[in-house]
Amino acid sequence: MQLNKDSKKSFYYFDMKEIYPWQESDWARLQELRKRPPHGMLFKGAKGIGKFDLAMGFARSLLCQHPDEAGFACGQCPSCHWFGQGSHPDFCLLQPDALSLDAEEGDDVKPASGKKPSKQISVDQVRGLADFSGMSAHQGGRRVVVIHPAEAMNTNAANALLKNLEEPPPGLLFILVSHKPQQLLPTILSRCLSFALPAPDAESAARWLAQQGVKNPAEALAASGFAPLQAVQQDEQLGGEERDKLLRAVRQPATLDVFALAEVLQKTEQVLVVQWLQQWSYDLSAIKLAGRLRYHPGEEAAIGKLVESVAPLNLARLQSYLQSAKREAQHTLNPKLFLESLLFSYRQLMLG
Repeated sequence: MQLNKDSKKSFYYFDMKEIYPWQESDWARLQELRKRPPHGMLFKGAKGIGKFDLAMGFARSLLCQHPDEAGFACGQCPSCHWFGQGSHPDFCLLQPDALSLDAEEGDDVKPASGKKPSKQISVDQVRGLADFSGMSAHQGGRRVVVIHPAEAMNTNAANALLKNLEEPPPGLLFILVSHKPQQLLPTILSRCLSFALPAPDAESAARWLAQQGVKNPAEALAASGFAPLQAVQQDEQLGGEERDKLLRAVRQPATLDVFALAEVLQKTEQVLVVQWLQQWSYDLSAIKLAGRLRYHPGEEAAIGKLVESVAPLNLARLQSYLQSAKREAQHTLNPKLFLESLLFSYRQLMLG
């Protein structure tokens, strides 16, 4: 699947007969399920692996009037045209106001009003399904509701959804998409068929990233936590150069200029800086305890030398500190001061 660089990478911009290369077996499993689809499905897996796009593709194929032998939507029938225009009468998408149809998983939308949009799916949105579920199918067949991300439902919204899941009308399928299924109500989980989507294999994901024009795809994939869509997003965002500067600096904690580096990083999203340090910290502990890396392939020798004199307890403390710092980073009022504190703590723990 090739991303349209001029779009926000929604499935609506993809060729209807394409899926991500690591989703071929997942698509085959879905074709078995379409023969007798359940009333509710839960697409679950790591963030940034294409769950939402797969759910949208499956919904489109279920509503298509002339799907091909592989189950892909034809792209030519009235149903496909309605779906592509976001106006299909038998399809409903529920997601927070902070997301739009043409947004990547996690992209924030800033309205002209200046009011920060909600990141929750409200009870009113779910109650709005009553009219949709009460109508007969426009084409006399299936109807589909996609809820993304499902964990964005607040408690009232989740309880309201239960009523729909308990007694769904014939032909209505709910597809919940989540990378945090543990946050969903057990009663919701029990009413949905779990459809687990594994992380893509590194080889096919790296090959796909290269096709998207990502430099050093293997490194980008590892840095994203093996989430290809995240890797593309990070590659397109400002921050690649900042990440390189951060990693060069933390390799030499004894000479780390905290104030200068904080100055360089202060315009970078704080949560992202903490995430880079968390990946670095993970590999410090991994090389110390197991002799292997996850996020920085090919740097075993350099990282191994760096942690020779660092106590394992300090590495554990560093990971714990960064976990707390990530929560704080979402609410910090002074980015530069936050980054200075972050880097001072790193240097102190590394030098013992």
